[in-house]
Amino acid sequence: MSGGAAAIWHDVECGAYGADLGLWEELATSAGGPVLELGCGTGRVALQLARRGYPTVGLDSDAELIEALRERGAGLPLTGVVADARDFALDDPVALTVAPSQMLQLLPDAEARIACLRCVTAALRPGGRLAAAILEGMPEPDGAPPPLPDVREVDGWVYSSLAVEAAVGAEEIVIHRLRQRVSPTGELSEEPNAVRITTFPAAQLEDEAAQAGLLPLERRAIPPTDIHVGSLVVVLGKPS
Repeated sequence: MSGGAAAIWHDVECGAYGADLGLWEELATSAGGPVLELGCGTGRVALQLARRGYPTVGLDSDAELIEALRERGAGLPLTGVVADARDFALDDPVALTVAPSQMLQLLPDAEARIACLRCVTAALRPGGRLAAAILEGMPEPDGAPPPLPDVREVDGWVYSSLAVEAAVGAEEIVIHRLRQRVSPTGELSEEPNAVRITTFPAAQLEDEAAQAGLLPLERRAIPPTDIHVGSLVVVLGKPS
């Protein structure tokens, strides 16, 4: 597992999730052209698509994550781009843009989302599509036991990340995690981590996309797993 601390924690907390991969592959097949992934991180989705032969561009604002993506994607039809999702431009248009893992909901507000959507519109071919996974709200507790930590070992170090709370507020969910590292000699260090997800209904995203020139096409579902909530995928299209 290559990369520095940011890449390692991204792999620990995101790398094991795969419930959405089949949908992204299906959409890439129907698109018939290059794919752009927003917020690609170390490449959980982008690498999967590139390994299936789809020319893929992975975009992320973190240069360390893109460095790891490029290293892992050597020899694949994969390009890594360091850029802010709210302000980017591609040299060549793509047929499909995907925004997995509630990426659009990591942006702070509607203004930021619309800026991102306008960049996506400009990056798409006529008739191209954007597919964005969102979480409209936190599901009600179902009595399931609390989740186990995500754990990986890297060069003798053990990295553990445990989701300790999902604080639901007005139009947001803040996921609190406890990150722990155990050195090869057994020394423990830990730090808190929090991720804020803005929540909104799919119809609101469709309205914001309309301001950026994208039309609603369909909605798809990614089912929950034993340790992950499900997502709604909003599919939007650029007019031909």
